[in-house]
Amino acid sequence: MPKKDQQDQCEHISQADLEKSGNTEGCEECEKTGSDWVHLRLCLTCGHVGCCDASRNKHGTKHFKNTMHPAIRSFEPGESWKWCFVDEIFVE
Repeated sequence: MPKKDQQDQCEHISQADLEKSGNTEGCEECEKTGSDWVHLRLCLTCGHVGCCDASRNKHGTKHFKNTMHPAIRSFEPGESWKWCFVDEIFVE
């Protein structure tokens, strides 16, 4: 029996808009305050661009906690992985 792709195991990622574009080029909140970030994450529900958990402000995770938008993808050039906060599933 074929192994299911992890994306198929997570309804949030399988139903997400994987072609979603970002609202900004950098972290929305960091751009407003002049902070810097390490890596960027894109919300696949609304296009919010937030910084990763290795960044001081962790705006990507804060966005999830405030909105409950479940799925993100890397917003870094050359990366296409996705993450579901709800199901804690990583998809390459």
